[in-house]
Amino acid sequence: MMVGAASDPVAEVVFYAVIGCWCIFLITFGLRARRAKSQETKRDRTAMAGLFLQSVGYFAVWLSLLRREQFSAIVPMPQFAEVVLAVLTVAMAAASVWLVNAASRRLGKQWALAARLVEGHDLISDGPYRLVRNPIYTGMFGLLLATGLAMSRWTTLLAASAVFVVGTLIRIRSEEKLLRQAFGAAFDEYARKVPALIPGIY
Repeated sequence: MMVGAASDPVAEVVFYAVIGCWCIFLITFGLRARRAKSQETKRDRTAMAGLFLQSVGYFAVWLSLLRREQFSAIVPMPQFAEVVLAVLTVAMAAASVWLVNAASRRLGKQWALAARLVEGHDLISDGPYRLVRNPIYTGMFGLLLATGLAMSRWTTLLAASAVFVVGTLIRIRSEEKLLRQAFGAAFDEYARKVPALIPGIY
């Protein structure tokens, strides 16, 4: 196998596996958005700016596919390293989609595209929320990285990741502001014990 060849079978498998994960992500996201409750008690519009930046990050890794040779490695590397990276990329994509769906299901009627509180809103701290306070965003970031490894140039992936992280931090700040207003010391205690996005890092 020639690394960087247009028909690299390893990269081709990764490409289609990530596409499959995206299909699952988009279908479940669409169904969940359709079922989302409409009643709101509070909504922070600042989070929409964060959502926009997250979308820009995703768009960038997809758009770079037009400039990168299809089914090629993101950087030249030995065959063994490429296989290992391929396995990790597919695993990351699958785990990320699973995490997003598991966390969204745990939220139930509280799930929403933008920051909001609903009637009878609960502070969720079990399931995926035992690991990080924002597991949906953790999964979304993992899917961005997997997508970038599958179809982007490394420079594009770095830039897209930076934009996505900024957008994510904006959304976290907006949403956690609402949660602090609603739950006070209970949320502060939860935030003290559980990291925001990545265990052991942030």
